[in-house]
Amino acid sequence: MRHIYIFSGLGVDERVFRYLDFTGFDITFIKWIKPEANENIADYAKRLTTQIKTENPILIGLSLGGMMAMEIAKYMNIEKIILLASAKTCKEIPFYYRWAGYLKLHKILPAKLLKRYTFMSDWFFGTEENEHKAMLSEILKDLDEVFLRWAIDKIVYWKNQTIYPNIIHIHGDNDHILPLSFVNADIVIKGGGHFMTVTQAKELTAILKENLS
Repeated sequence: MRHIYIFSGLGVDERVFRYLDFTGFDITFIKWIKPEANENIADYAKRLTTQIKTENPILIGLSLGGMMAMEIAKYMNIEKIILLASAKTCKEIPFYYRWAGYLKLHKILPAKLLKRYTFMSDWFFGTEENEHKAMLSEILKDLDEVFLRWAIDKIVYWKNQTIYPNIIHIHGDNDHILPLSFVNADIVIKGGGHFMTVTQAKELTAILKENLS
């Protein structure tokens, strides 16, 4: 049975993969760990590698998790990386995030504001059904503020420009957090937003099984 390691999005857990069907695969969800003081993303990724127990693993990364998978590929041989609503390099991070980093605007934004669920949260993540909205609200509430601040800082200052072979980038055309216009996706999910592992789970499951077979 093939072993797959899955990285969730910014500070969240495996709940965002609840609706995907990984039958036939041995799955490990990588756990986010507490970042050390002033730790850079490369060193953090290196510490995460201790959770990977197989050689030439397959990595699936959602959003920040995809960026982390790209960093982990610098430390070990990877069979395949599948990015979901993510970015391969810093060039695929929207320029306005990088500007915010340059101006240090993200440092003055209250973390509690980012954790608060509002109608704008549904627009940003692309949630429409009440069940999905409830999950999003729960996930935002549970975000760790220390990790949230650390992770946002790493995203706006991310420097990676290395693209590895055997990467499959899956992106939605309705992603309002990492818009499709900024990325070079291999597979585009029509109507897919940043929460597409939940909102487009059936279609995404079929795509993943086809690319993992």
